[in-house]
Order: sequence, then C-alpha cells, then structure tokens
Amino acid sequence: MGSLPTPGGPVADTRRDRRKLRERARSQVARARDLLRRYESLAGEPSRLREATRGYVAELEQEDVSVRLAVMRVTELKKVSKGLRLAKLEQAGITTVADVLANSRERLLDIPGIGAQTVEDVKAAAELVAAQSAADTRPRFDPVRRDPRQSRILAYLRAEQNAATVVDDLREAAHRFRSRAEPYFKAADRAGSRLAMLFASRRRKDEALAGLDALEAANAHAETGALERDLAAALEQVQPERWSSDELWRDYEDRAASINTQLAKLTGTDVEDAERAEDFVGADLRQEIETLPFDGTLLRTDLRFYQLFGAKYAIHQRKAIIGDEMGLGKTIQSLAVAAHLAADGQRRCLVVCPASVVPNWLNEIRKHTHLDPFGLHGPGREEEARKWLRRGGVAVTTFNTIDRLESLPQRTKLSLLIVDEAHYIKNPNAKRSMAVGAAIKRSKRAILLSGTPMENRVQEFQSLISHLRPDIADLVGEGDDVVGAEEFRRTVAPVYLRRNQEDVLTELPEKIEVEEWVQFNAGDEDEYREQVRRRNLMGMRRASSALPDSAKLERLAELVEDAGEEGQKVIVFSYFLDVLKAVAERIGDRAIGPITGSIAAPKRQGMVDAFTRREGPAVLLAQIEAGGVGLNVQAASVVVLAEPQWKPSIEQQAVARAHRMGQTRRVQVHRLLAKDGVDERIREVQEHKDLLFEHYARHSEAKTTGAMATATALATFGDESVPLEQRIIDAERTRLGLDRP
Repeated sequence: MGSLPTPGGPVADTRRDRRKLRERARSQVARARDLLRRYESLAGEPSRLREATRGYVAELEQEDVSVRLAVMRVTELKKVSKGLRLAKLEQAGITTVADVLANSRERLLDIPGIGAQTVEDVKAAAELVAAQSAADTRPRFDPVRRDPRQSRILAYLRAEQNAATVVDDLREAAHRFRSRAEPYFKAADRAGSRLAMLFASRRRKDEALAGLDALEAANAHAETGALERDLAAALEQVQPERWSSDELWRDYEDRAASINTQLAKLTGTDVEDAERAEDFVGADLRQEIETLPFDGTLLRTDLRFYQLFGAKYAIHQRKAIIGDEMGLGKTIQSLAVAAHLAADGQRRCLVVCPASVVPNWLNEIRKHTHLDPFGLHGPGREEEARKWLRRGGVAVTTFNTIDRLESLPQRTKLSLLIVDEAHYIKNPNAKRSMAVGAAIKRSKRAILLSGTPMENRVQEFQSLISHLRPDIADLVGEGDDVVGAEEFRRTVAPVYLRRNQEDVLTELPEKIEVEEWVQFNAGDEDEYREQVRRRNLMGMRRASSALPDSAKLERLAELVEDAGEEGQKVIVFSYFLDVLKAVAERIGDRAIGPITGSIAAPKRQGMVDAFTRREGPAVLLAQIEAGGVGLNVQAASVVVLAEPQWKPSIEQQAVARAHRMGQTRRVQVHRLLAKDGVDERIREVQEHKDLLFEHYARHSEAKTTGAMATATALATFGDESVPLEQRIIDAERTRLGLDRP
C-alpha cells in the first residue's frame, strides 16, 4: 500500500498551480472584456448625449412657447380663423391664447353666449397658433442672461462634440485590440473554469492554455496600455458636468457660429430652414446639389447648412453669383469652395477685391482654412505671386492690380476665381471689367459675390451674368419676359443664389460680429508714422480711424451703401468728432447727428426719433461715450465701430443700443480695424495677448534681429509697471524701426 502525499507535496502544488491558472485566466478575460465594454460605452456616448440634448432643447422650446402664448392676446386667433367671435371670451377672463388652451371645452361652453361651434373654432385656431409658434421657436443662446438651462445645453453640446472626436480617435486602436483579444475569449474562459478544465481532453486543455497566453499577450501589448489610458481620459472628457458656467459661455462667445451650427444640425432645423431658403432652386437641381460630395478637410470652420448649400451650389454650377444678404457669410462660402477644390489638388485660387478689404480677405483665409494666403498687392506682389504659383493657395489682389501682375501670365489657368464686391465690374467697357472677365474665362470655376438685390438692378445684373452665363443674360435682357421678383429669381436660379436673413432666420445668432481689417493707404501710413514719431497716442488712434481719404472711410462708405441697398439703417460710433465729421461729409444727406457729449438729452432723443422715422437709408452718427449709453436705437440693424476702444465694455454698451428688446432684425456689428498699427495693439490688450507677439511670429523677426533681442522687447512690452499707453507707443516705435528692440 502506497504512502499518502504529505501536506505541501506535489498534489497540493498542482492544486495551487491550477487555482493560480484559473485566477490568471479570469483576470486576463476580465481586463480585456472591461476594456472593450468601456470603449462600447464611450462609442454610445455621442448618441446618448445627442438624445439628451434634444430633450433639453424641447423642454426649453416648450417653455418659450408657453411664455409666448401666455402674452399673446386672444384676438390674434382672428389672423388664422376669420369671423371668430371673441368678445364673450374676453369678458369671461379668457384673454390670451394660453387661456384658451388651458380651459376645457366644457368650461368654455359654460360661458354665456358661447356655442359649441365657436368653442370648436376657437380651440382649433388656438392649437394651430400653438403649433406655428412651436415650429418657429428655436433656442437662442444669451451670453448676457446665462440661463442655467441654456448652460446645460451648452455643456451637453460640448460633451457631444468631444465624444464624437474621441470615439473617432480611438476607433482603430479599439478595433485592433478586439481583433487581437476577442478570438481567444472562449479558450481563456475554459482555462478559468475548474469544471471545464477537469473534463477537457488534453487537446482542449492545450488550446485553452494557448488561448490564455495569446490573450495575455494582447493585454500586454504596448498599444493596449495606451488605449486604457486614453479611454480613461476620454470618459472624463464626455461628462457634461466637468465645465463651469463661465467656461461654457466663454467657449460660446469664441465659437458661437460653430455651436449654433452644431445645435441646428442636431435638432434638424438647419435642413428645414435651408429648404425654405432655396425655394427658387428647382427640386431636381437642388437634389443634385445636396447629394454632391463635399470635402471640408482643409476648412477650420463648421458651415451652417445654408452655407454648405451655397458652397455646393457654386461647385456644381461652376460659374455663379452668390448674392446673399450682408451678414450671411458669402466670404466663408467662397473659401469653402476653395478648400474643397484644394483638397482635390486644384490649388490655384485667386480673389479679386477692392484694395480696402485685402487685409480682411487674408485674415479670413487664415481664420477659416488651412490654405496658404498670398497678398498680391503692394511692393512685394510679384514675389508673392511667384510663390503662390509654385505652392498653391489663395492669392488676393485688387481690381486695379490684376492686369499689372507680370508674374501672372494671361495664359495662367485658375482653379477658382472669386470676385468680391462684384458691382465693381458692372461696366463692361471699363478696363478692370475686361481684366476680370478675361480671368473668368481662364478659370475652371468663378464666384461673383454681391449683396445687392439684383431684382432691382436688372441691367447691372445682366452685365455681371454675361461674364458667367451669356445664355441666361440674354433671357434677362428680354425685359418683358421676366416679370416680378419671383419670376426673375426662377429664371436666374442656375447662376444666381440669394438668401435673405428671413430665409435662414432660425440659423442665425441674434448678433453677427465681423472684424473689417483694412490696410493703410499711403496717406494714412505717412500720417500714422508721424504721430508715432511724436509719441502722440491719441494722434495714432485718430490717424488709424476713418479720416478723409482713408482706407477705413472707404470701407465704411461701402458698408453704408450695402446696408442701404438692403433697406437697413446704420449707426456709426467713433471716439473722435473729426472722424464723425468726415463720415458725414462722405455719406451726405443720409447722415443724422452727430450725437455728442455737449448735446442735451432731449435733443439727442430728437435725433434718434428722426433717424427712426426716416424712410429709406439713414445713418446715425454718435460719439461712442455719448451715444453709447442711455439711448435705444432699435431702428438700426447695422452697427459700425470706427476704431477699437480701450475697454471692451464701452463697445458692448454701444452695440447694446441697437441689440436689445424690440429689435426685429439680426444686428450686424462691423469693427473697422487698421492692419499694422495701434488698432492691432488695442485688440491685443482687449484679448489679453502679449503686445507685438503675433507680429514677431508672423514676420519671423527672431531670425533677423536675434531671439534674445526679440524676447527682451516682448518682456518690456509686457512690464505692467510701465503705463500701458507708453508700452503701446514703444511697441509701435519698435515695429516701425524708430527704436531698436
């Protein structure tokens, strides 16, 4: 008879080894499955967050509708149902549409003088009005009120955007881990089961052990550890609670257009609005345009749905006019076309525009695309043109320069030509019209941009359209065959796309802010340099503003003209009286004012009243510290700030004169800013940036003057023990070479 095994002998060791094997198998399976489970949970976050956001938006919209109906007089029901008899209802205290909806049919029938048919008609009318109100209601983010319910929606939108990004970033790594680990789950599960291994054959046991080894290798892979860490960080990034209210609203103010677009896409309102806006484009053409692929990889900006349609329209039609009302983003749409074409290797885009807006175009290219901008204007234009032809990108030139570019042969083919302020080429016999017309002919695609409503200028429109589609120009030229604005729009739909604010109302924020950068002309620059030499900061600011014959005044006049064409009134703010005088002289009898600090309050209000009552174009002029407070100017839907102010709050108060309760149109705010001058320094102060930092970065100054000298200069400009005014003067003297850094 054999001896029994001693405690701790081979059998005990075998049992211990088997237990460790099972624990090891269970641990490896649990780790792998947990990793995949967490990724699947993350992958479901975008959908969950979108659904939650829709619910919160619906709640907010319903509350807004309820408030609207609670103040809507019951007499409004007559607009949707003629012949309603409502006097008895009002006598009984049913005075609003909300009252009608809140009371049952039985309660309404109890009112003396109200019959069953009246009850049915009134109820039907109230339900129709409520449905219309709900259809027209969109959430409007208000950075001033900062409603907590809106803050919650912003948090969920930001979390949803993060979730979509991280899911996309981790998708391939998660897929690779799944392919390495999942095939071995069954074998590793067997290795972790006492009963399964007890009754398994030798081959099955070997397979289980091999599967466990393979799973362990998958878990030990270097990419797996990185995936686990990235997943943990990603799950933090998709929690809506992680941001404070201040962070959310700062983000909104920085990315309002992008966030509004995200919300419109999520709720589906962008599609509804765009379909209304493109009514004049036939159904077949619209379907072709909407199904056209669009490559936005070289865009930095999210397009609103109507802007995407405009870009696709221009791509599909090849040569077209985008005539959207000012403020709707014609520039962004045309740059989206350039980005789409560049992604396909078609990288030669040329913009032709007035000299005053060349800096603005260069800024917009940098801001909204990943394309290289080239300014073909001024002394270095030929070298810039040669670089553009070699490298590709978006070149910007002027109407007076395009035919004088020696580096741009007449045979040069263009991927895209963009003509801004297209009315500059309305005269077919003008030299610039012929030069641009020749460029259009050698361009694969061309976009003319004009905010002027062409229905009222058929002859001018015919001249423009003849550059693009002579066949349609002939139809327009027949005159009597094109009767009325709607028929006109349908006739020219293959070449002319125009949307008004009302068409895309629900996609727009209540306030549209645009920076209008201009370049000093020769006279501006000489006067500015002299004021810097004198260390006269107020003179520097004045020289940078809209004085007679200045680039700013030219741009301001264009904005006033565009607003007048749209039937919009303008208010112009400046700190300087002589600037307001120059504006008044330039725009003539459209000007009212100026409102200044020396004018008594009753007279100020009289000017505002005259501005409000005037039919047709009108421009109210005001000193920013006098007209910027205490007055309501809802008649103005375009605000022009002639120069930046030291305190952003002063600008905000001025804008608030027009952007307030009672304003029925979107308010457009245009900030006139001069490139390479004190305006840039003031903007740096407003945005808490280092003085001249971007100037040095842009011009690679450190390579020519030495990194140490540059660092010393930047440190000096940031020394808060030195008065700000002195630092700005020193910065400008350094930039202009009057002092060495």
